[in-house]
Amino acid sequence: MNPALRSSAAHLFVDSVDAVSPTTDDAHHLFRVLRLRDGEVVTVSDGRGAWRAARIERGGLVPDGDVVREPEPAPCTIAVAMPKGERLEWMVQKLTEIGASRIILTDCARSVVRWDAARADRQLERLRRIAREAAAQSRRVWLPELSGPLPFSTAAALPGAFLADPMGDRGPITDVAVIGPEGGFSDDELRSGPPRVSLGDTVLRVETAALVALTLMRAGKS
Repeated sequence: MNPALRSSAAHLFVDSVDAVSPTTDDAHHLFRVLRLRDGEVVTVSDGRGAWRAARIERGGLVPDGDVVREPEPAPCTIAVAMPKGERLEWMVQKLTEIGASRIILTDCARSVVRWDAARADRQLERLRRIAREAAAQSRRVWLPELSGPLPFSTAAALPGAFLADPMGDRGPITDVAVIGPEGGFSDDELRSGPPRVSLGDTVLRVETAALVALTLMRAGKS
């Protein structure tokens, strides 16, 4: 990580690094919650790899240095059945912190949590806010893509996909991990899906399996 990102007083996302204007919520966080003062340095990013330092001045931000453009990181996709309640929000937060490039919510045959069409947009917007906050906290400059819910067949057909399954082989951790619900994949999903790969010797909860898969994936690309 660039030392300027690590040492900044805060990190936030803006529409353009050429116009470093914080949103109302970000301004409240900077000046009311963190109580930052003139002269302190924060970093801003457009979420697409571009970032720069900015200095607090008279209750606003002014650019303080050149724009840096970071290359897009290696793809790491987690396609995952939605766990219940707050576990979904926690999972999205932690996947973002670890470095997922894509998080795809997936409907499986044994999924317990399902969204109707009217609810999906609102819920996705809420999760994207959580991912944005987690990306700011972890000093990311590429925001993860968050989408879904998509059918299992769509997620399983993604290039490089594998099914996380306790009975799978200790095979390679490729670019797309498909994580099933608490009850596991159905027999039809196991038969029709991509290769099965074990994440270890124990049965993991949905959110734990997602984090383990991503950690192994990231480690293999470092």
